[in-house]
Amino acid sequence: MKKIIKYNAVLAATVLATMLVTASREKSHSISRNKKVVMDYMDGFNAGDHQRILACLTDDVIWEMPGVYLHSGKAAFDKEIENDAFEGRPIIQVTRLVEESDVVVAEGTVQGKRKGGDLFNAVFCDVFHMHNGRIKKLTSYLMFAGQ
Repeated sequence: MKKIIKYNAVLAATVLATMLVTASREKSHSISRNKKVVMDYMDGFNAGDHQRILACLTDDVIWEMPGVYLHSGKAAFDKEIENDAFEGRPIIQVTRLVEESDVVVAEGTVQGKRKGGDLFNAVFCDVFHMHNGRIKKLTSYLMFAGQ
């Protein structure tokens, strides 16, 4: 009887492990092209890789932070990647990614360092309008902790 119970436990563990691996593979294959581009864009920011970020954009990209700035084109976007008010690279973590049609919404946290050494923590919501697998417009909403 003990051998049967032990065998069933091993079998159940094997089946569960197989199911988890299969679900993980299915999940990784089910991410859309637009979400992959947005994640590559975020990874580019974390790596400080301008070319990786710019490769995700259309030539006529628009980046807006309502009430703060409106940039048009890759050159203007590139200048904002490393804003003069901040030092080093931000640490961006995406907590939610939602897609409908050609719009991807990313929520998350960002940590960084202001010029002069003050650290900051913020939350963001970025709305990406996609066109042919590239970011055509980005609207960024940002809130700093404690404000």
